[in-house]
Amino acid sequence: MKNYCSYAYVWSFFFTISLFTACGGHENPREKVELSKLPPSLAIATHDQQIAKYIRNIFEDKNGHLWFGTNGYGVAHYDGESVSYYSIDEGFDGQQITGITEDPEKNIWFATDRGVVKYDWSINNEGKKQFTNYSDQQYFGGQRFWSVFADQKGNIWGGGVTGIFRFDGKIWAPFELPYPEKITGDFITKGTTWSISEDKAGHIWFSTNGYGAYKYDPSPQLKSTDQSFAQYSEKDGLTDNRVDVIIEDSKRNIWFGTRYGGVSRYDGTTFTNYTHHDSIGNNEVCALFEDSEGNIWMSSEGYGVYRFDGNTFSNFSEEEGLGVRAVQTIFEDREGRIWVGGGGGLYRLEDDLFINVTKYGPWE
Repeated sequence: MKNYCSYAYVWSFFFTISLFTACGGHENPREKVELSKLPPSLAIATHDQQIAKYIRNIFEDKNGHLWFGTNGYGVAHYDGESVSYYSIDEGFDGQQITGITEDPEKNIWFATDRGVVKYDWSINNEGKKQFTNYSDQQYFGGQRFWSVFADQKGNIWGGGVTGIFRFDGKIWAPFELPYPEKITGDFITKGTTWSISEDKAGHIWFSTNGYGAYKYDPSPQLKSTDQSFAQYSEKDGLTDNRVDVIIEDSKRNIWFGTRYGGVSRYDGTTFTNYTHHDSIGNNEVCALFEDSEGNIWMSSEGYGVYRFDGNTFSNFSEEEGLGVRAVQTIFEDREGRIWVGGGGGLYRLEDDLFINVTKYGPWE
């Protein structure tokens, strides 16, 4: 079984080469695409028409703009009128985008294969394009990042190959989890943090690649590590210690998507596990999302996505128009529309069927 969550970058590189060779296509992702150039038919989108062949992240900022992290062309930005691309040529230091978040000042932050990038909204709102790139060895001692998150206090958290870092607006400081042993490595390590999130109580959650999940309580009165951190692993009921994603739902349950064990729901006392034995098609779950109606959406490698309403799992795959089997991201926009991205492009749910959204739309 291909491990798309871990090796999406390598897979996409060879996949892209094979497409260019076989189809003779050429893609110019940095071209600004005006909606007036809508082709006569979008029934079968070509490779050139796709936002990207691999969408890793979907995010809507407070201004209603949509951002799409790609696997080799930087970030795609839809501002309501057109699609623009930011990558190396535009001063954006990254080609593979592995995380997107927004801070209280409306700045957009990106985790990339070259570090962390800040998009300053106040400056860009004046018609300028300015990125602050945190990618030198002086910041992290390594460049590839897998996650980024802005907490309620405005701290920026990043998970990279050399560990976790916290940015307070001035400096990036290493932040160590209380692992039972020292973590080393440079591409994928036992301590890789694929997901960083915050619950409503202000606790910060970290996924790990082998040690389950950690919850950090930043309360200043907690002085010791034993008080500040709680670890959750298989011995506590978590379905798998290799965790890809963590979210909190509206009922304050914590959900864990894992690499080999499916999904776990933690209610604060016990774990309930959902696996390929009874609920989903495959135990590799890269994406979790709760929609505005309280449904939990989850990816399942090779099976598209599942929607769980608390009682029933509904599968959306090729028969429902979803052309992505390796799903990396699920998102709901402010209009209540569900978006899905991964290996195959970008899709949006319309009346229980998915449609392919390309550079030309349909956006409305």
